[in-house]
Amino acid sequence: MPETIDGSALLDEVEAFHRRFNVFPREGAYVAVALWDAHAHLLDAFDSTPRLAFLSPEPGSGKSRALEVVETLVPRPMLAVNARAAALFRSVSDAAGRPTILYDEIDTVFGPKAGDNEELRGFLNAGHRRSGVTYRCVGDGGNQTVVEFPSYSAVAVAGLGYLPDTITTRSVIIRMRRRARNEKVEPFRARLHEAQGNQLRDRLARWAEQVREDIAGRWPEMPDGVTDRAADVWEPLLAVADAAGGDWPKRAREACVDLVNAARADDKGSIGIRLLTDLRDHVLAGIDRMPTVAILDRLCALEEAPWSDMAGRPLDSRGLAKMLGEYMTTDNTPIKARNIKAAGSVLKGYYAADLHDAWERYCPPPLLRAATSATSATPQVSGPETVAEDLFTSAT
Repeated sequence: MPETIDGSALLDEVEAFHRRFNVFPREGAYVAVALWDAHAHLLDAFDSTPRLAFLSPEPGSGKSRALEVVETLVPRPMLAVNARAAALFRSVSDAAGRPTILYDEIDTVFGPKAGDNEELRGFLNAGHRRSGVTYRCVGDGGNQTVVEFPSYSAVAVAGLGYLPDTITTRSVIIRMRRRARNEKVEPFRARLHEAQGNQLRDRLARWAEQVREDIAGRWPEMPDGVTDRAADVWEPLLAVADAAGGDWPKRAREACVDLVNAARADDKGSIGIRLLTDLRDHVLAGIDRMPTVAILDRLCALEEAPWSDMAGRPLDSRGLAKMLGEYMTTDNTPIKARNIKAAGSVLKGYYAADLHDAWERYCPPPLLRAATSATSATPQVSGPETVAEDLFTSAT
């Protein structure tokens, strides 16, 4: 009779193995990575697979080491550096079995000097879902036929900087940093430690067979506030934790909340959402309308904002109108500048009421601190026209 493996104890060992060689920035990261290792053995039990991304602002932050440790623990690891999408989706279709793709130096693919890599981005996006496929023409000349290549596979990446938003939202993000002098780890010796990791890998594979049917029927309860794409990312990991039992269900949900909140705080969003958020929190806070010229002055004065240098030039009225015109008012019409009458003259500007629907739909909730500071900085007036008149006068 096959040995019954204690899933909770096994995940404890996997976590401890990572801790020997890696210093992660958050405790929840150790939990997430151990669960990701286990989930790679159970892909067909899930509808989706999260990407695991080790990212950092500088080299020497332990990203590649983390990927090396993961390599020892997952099924059929395939190390990829500068691999083309065609090679990857053909590997996923390999009759010998689906690989776990480990892509180091991902910044060379999606970094600012990497050029066009839409084919690889498409593969990584499609492979997030079990139904994901990649279509390619196969054959010569006029004898080509369209062939469907499966793309569903577990993928972990490591690199500098950021990933495209379409991949980031499908990923568990671990923001790595260089070790401090007081943070010690064991040196990773491949000839010695690969065998130890592979022993854990083999036990993970046996445990996966033991719980596969149970996990396939699980729909784990998500923590409050974890919905939509974040829920897709974490559902397989929480299912693994629930199947393992012990304190893993609790720890997994704590890690989920921690890392989802960290990702939200770090999320820069699209440039359009950044514009809407800055208008709400820093420009039109407590003000019902403002001339365009005053809006641009305030935007360009914001520190750590991109508006003063948009491709070498400050944001202008045409650029502002183009960006805001992509969003709709409550009446489902594009946001446009309107006349503002004050101080005996008329200028074009924007009304907060026109932006309200876009703020509600696209912007993250405002920080209480930001709202308080905006309120204190807003002149206390008896009517809405007074503030607009002051801004109008300064603009003219």
